[in-house]
Amino acid sequence: MVDTTDIFEKNYKAYCSKISKIDLTSIQDILGLVSDDGEFFIPLFDTMHSVSGGRLLDRAANRENRVDYMISVILAKYLILCPDKLYHEAEWVAFKDFKRISHFKNVNFFSNDTEQAIEKHFSGKLKALAAAAEKIGGIHYKADMPYDLIMQFNALPRISLLLLFNDIDDEFPAKCTVLFQKHAEFYLDPESLAMTGAYLALKLKKALE
Repeated sequence: MVDTTDIFEKNYKAYCSKISKIDLTSIQDILGLVSDDGEFFIPLFDTMHSVSGGRLLDRAANRENRVDYMISVILAKYLILCPDKLYHEAEWVAFKDFKRISHFKNVNFFSNDTEQAIEKHFSGKLKALAAAAEKIGGIHYKADMPYDLIMQFNALPRISLLLLFNDIDDEFPAKCTVLFQKHAEFYLDPESLAMTGAYLALKLKKALE
């Protein structure tokens, strides 16, 4: 049996090797990176990370820790897959509506690990979900839509997510939908977009612990 830890380590080193060869100055404006003395900073939801010498680091609370695997994939792909120009299509779309989703091997991953995960954890806990969302940087989104809670999250400088949630009632179970702005598919591949959604679900669960 192959040790997944070894696979993760191999992939992490491969990502870092690719990142070390990128001229981050040339993609700084497209990706919305902030630089300081040769170090480039990327916020992922409410946590600041940095890229220096090909390494991906967690800068929260003055720490300089290597990021965990899920974060490393999202950040690395955001840097490696940088488009050739700035895209901005602010229309909200479902994950399944992205053009390249048909090539994604596990199309149920997003629904299971993002939307259903939030439904199961926060069913009957609307106030707790709102508090958790605010704690990780979520902003109440004003829209004429029939939901108990609508929150926007800035996942990455060029990628925002919209959480739509209806709590359980006498007739229906809790229902969660997470949308992306249409241009997100120019910045991340389907796997990384799905992981970004799953990471949102994890952060919400942990926010009030």
